[in-house]
Amino acid sequence: MVDFNKAKNAFKEYLKNFDVNNGMISLKIIHTYKVLEFSEYIAKDLKLSEEDIELAKLIGLLHDIGRFEQAKRYNDFSDYKTVDHAVFGVEILFKQNLIRNFIEDNKYDQIIYKAILNHNKLEIEEEFSEKELLHSKIIRDADKADNFRVKHEETVKNLLYMAKDLDEIENNFITEKIYQDFMQNKLIINEDRVTPLDHWVSYIAYIFDFNFSSGLKYIMEKDYINKNIDRINYRNPDTKNKMEAIRNHSLEYVKNRISQGN
Repeated sequence: MVDFNKAKNAFKEYLKNFDVNNGMISLKIIHTYKVLEFSEYIAKDLKLSEEDIELAKLIGLLHDIGRFEQAKRYNDFSDYKTVDHAVFGVEILFKQNLIRNFIEDNKYDQIIYKAILNHNKLEIEEEFSEKELLHSKIIRDADKADNFRVKHEETVKNLLYMAKDLDEIENNFITEKIYQDFMQNKLIINEDRVTPLDHWVSYIAYIFDFNFSSGLKYIMEKDYINKNIDRINYRNPDTKNKMEAIRNHSLEYVKNRISQGN
């Protein structure tokens, strides 16, 4: 059985290696606790056993452990410039045997390893056991759910840093390909994004990559779709119309997923 209190205390000890007043570190501490909260929410909504709920919480606690050392070494969260933080995380936990600080029993090691390794990948690897796949899906959904919180709380300028100022963002437009992909329930490929508002739409498109309706239910409870769309004053008439269509499509899609219970 997972002793979550032991794991939480071990995490607090681990954080003593880092400057918690550093904005990058504090950002990831908040994210970590929110993701474990979402992991617990999803696991309970799926009516999993107490063992699986505690395991989901543990994976949520450890999923971004590679981020802290990444920030300390490189002062950069760009995986393509530094290291893949998921790969880095499992190396820290398992090659350095740090995992035993968080949980004594090694029976869950393979599940924890695979879930953390795959939480940031475009797709989950093949040849997973049923339990490995379950927890990989939970952590991916929990991570995406917190992305909606971040998009609600962080400043728009920081989120769309590729624009020089708020005026540029408000007068921006959505490229036709991005709009059509969204309306066809497609994830937005990073390389296809051209404008700042293409990036904004790509964040909302995460709704199409949830494995379970549980995470979407949480997003609806917090009204994150409406709140995030309404954060920007869209001055371009075509953009305004497109964003209203995106809003309606998003809400309808999520409501359908929740009603279907999948």
